[in-house]
Amino acid sequence: MKILVTGTKGQVSRCLQDRARDRDDVDLVAVGRPELDLLKPDAIGDVVAAHSPDIVVSAAAYTAVDQAEDEPEIALATNEVGAGAVAAAAKAVGAPVIHLSTDYVFSGDLDRPYTEEDKPDPQSVYGASKLAGERAVAAANDRHIILRTAWVYSPYGKNFFTTMLRLAEACDDITVVDDQIGNPTSAYDIADGILHIAQKVLAQESACHYGIFHLAGEGATSWASFAEKIMELSKVRGGPSAVVKRISSSEYPAKASKPGNSRLSTNKLRYQHSWRTPNWRQASGVVLYKFMNPTE
Repeated sequence: MKILVTGTKGQVSRCLQDRARDRDDVDLVAVGRPELDLLKPDAIGDVVAAHSPDIVVSAAAYTAVDQAEDEPEIALATNEVGAGAVAAAAKAVGAPVIHLSTDYVFSGDLDRPYTEEDKPDPQSVYGASKLAGERAVAAANDRHIILRTAWVYSPYGKNFFTTMLRLAEACDDITVVDDQIGNPTSAYDIADGILHIAQKVLAQESACHYGIFHLAGEGATSWASFAEKIMELSKVRGGPSAVVKRISSSEYPAKASKPGNSRLSTNKLRYQHSWRTPNWRQASGVVLYKFMNPTE
């Protein structure tokens, strides 16, 4: 199974690369800038064709949520036009596309987990650009799997998990928002889900395999409670730890509106792809181990 994933340094791409190294049945090629640049959509088709993948994972994206408020044109060009070009390039070589999206396509106002049938209502430029990307991908390639996820973290790069650990090295206490809830999702679990779905789709295609699905960690929590779990796990393993002080979103102003409720129901993915992610507490321990032991 040959997989081409867009982006080389993003969390999901790096976790996919890790997982692929442990599997003999996966030939994974990660391509990013300058070879593949989402802001140069006319060149994407040739890049994808040169690698002749069985399936394409569209993971590269503009993800600077607050910065997008000042750069709407770049966010849309990357997340809509670029994503659509990747999907079209996949179709041109006869490959399905797995595209990553986000909980930010929803307003966050519901009092229950969002399902795939709930109407999107993004409240930020980033969310609007990702919703536009979903629609561009679906229009460009009918063999599409759009995976919405939330609160992605990993041992790599700048994310909530690594930020909390680095702050704990310098601070005795950390203030964290407590009135936003969601499903913390390990990028390793996203990578495992993608590999499972890709293998299933390529082995025996069915119309029910395509469409929009939610892939997120099992269980919900607040950012503050997530931070406390990170501190707890780190302290047990001799790593940095700090006291978490809970604050409201109004006490932590940001340019972009953040969903108050980012919970995603994953029932559709479980029923149609037989895939369920681990509980976020379990997954956090796995990520912490990798963060502390990067060479293993």
